[in-house]
Amino acid sequence: MFTIGDFARHGRVSPRMLRHYDAIGLLRPARTDPFTGYRHYTADQLSRLNRIIALKDLGLSLEQVGRILADQVTTEELRGMLVLRRAELAQAVARSAALLGQVEARLRSIESEGHMPSDEIVVKSVPAVRVAELSAEAASYSPEDIGPVIQPLYDRLCTALETAGVVPTGPSVAYYEEVPGGEGRVVVHAALTVGADVPLRAGGDFAVVDLPAVEHAATIVHRGPIENVVATEQILARWIEAGGHRSAGYSREVYLEAPEDRSAWVVELQEPLV
Repeated sequence: MFTIGDFARHGRVSPRMLRHYDAIGLLRPARTDPFTGYRHYTADQLSRLNRIIALKDLGLSLEQVGRILADQVTTEELRGMLVLRRAELAQAVARSAALLGQVEARLRSIESEGHMPSDEIVVKSVPAVRVAELSAEAASYSPEDIGPVIQPLYDRLCTALETAGVVPTGPSVAYYEEVPGGEGRVVVHAALTVGADVPLRAGGDFAVVDLPAVEHAATIVHRGPIENVVATEQILARWIEAGGHRSAGYSREVYLEAPEDRSAWVVELQEPLV
């Protein structure tokens, strides 16, 4: 048998917690000395302790934990609960990481105020390009609204092109249109460059369209996750205004490099000028 201190050490909990579990009947000691009141536990009781901690980590109250243990939850049932909780936590971590990136992008934008790195911006003509695309609406043009919409579009588009035997011949292109009267809503177009021999088509599993040439576009290269693009876009906006130019709409995003490591992404922003 283990003393309460030794059992707490092996279970990675505090003796105080074990005393509380004893007081509410959740984990009784295997033996309590009638004279000293010292609690002793067996190694077999680590199994129940593990279940208590695991269920508590799922967000359950100790009262709920007690009811579940009274129903003798199986190892497989508990494993299923923990797998589900792990997925929920992973999603929360991903959302927090995305939010952190957006905060850092806003911070970089604030820090860059007053600096005009004009050598990063090139005005050039952009040729017409044929693309296969899927489209959907997003609640706004903010990264947190665009991200959850555009990634599933690309996943579906890649599957549809593979099924149709269409092989992309160039980079991914994302472009946007404002929804008339949509109070800031935008149409998100997720596109992949295809060959000129791919026939134009509308509807079905995907559309094939020709994006028109842009005679004058102010371009800048963004490096890193596209969710952090705000600072780069605002550098471009300041340059456009300082140079007496006028924007003609949303920037196209041309994904020059998009490896699995999003921090290594290279995206050219192409903002049309009047």
